[in-house]
Amino acid sequence: MRNHTANSNALQKYIQYHCVKNNHITITSYSGSVLCLLSVRVSTDEVVRWSESFDHLLSHKYGLAAFRTFLKSEFSDENIEFWMACEEYKKIKSSTKLVSKANKIFQEFIDIQAPREVNIDYRTREKTKQSLEDPSPTSLNEVQGKVYGLMEKDSYPRFLRSKMYQDMVNRANAHGQRRSV
Repeated sequence: MRNHTANSNALQKYIQYHCVKNNHITITSYSGSVLCLLSVRVSTDEVVRWSESFDHLLSHKYGLAAFRTFLKSEFSDENIEFWMACEEYKKIKSSTKLVSKANKIFQEFIDIQAPREVNIDYRTREKTKQSLEDPSPTSLNEVQGKVYGLMEKDSYPRFLRSKMYQDMVNRANAHGQRRSV
């Protein structure tokens, strides 16, 4: 165990040094184990812009990756995973695939005692269940909107206050580069 921890710490130090030296942002979890490691060039302005709106964060590929990593580190990623599944669902053209995906989403996220159950009220759960009896690309819009609202009011402010996000902003500001971090 001790050797594993030493190797893990050495790896994290190498990655942090390498990424800072090369003006990259590294997205890792702060729970001791690396859940996600992403080293990319992102402009300092973009990292700061993620704090302007939840929409902006989710619409940016690396903002979404950072937010997902943060939620995974808190063991509360079911809402963002559900939101992303709904986004994929809306793009499905085949009615057969739509039915299959609707059932999968319902069983994984919406049904009572689902393995990754999202926190929604009884009325919304029942209305969604009825809507999915004859699924359309908009069948999940209401429940997706409610989950989005929960994330915007709760998870997003926590993300902005998190050590992970603050470290990204501080690193960007420390380098004084407005082009890329």
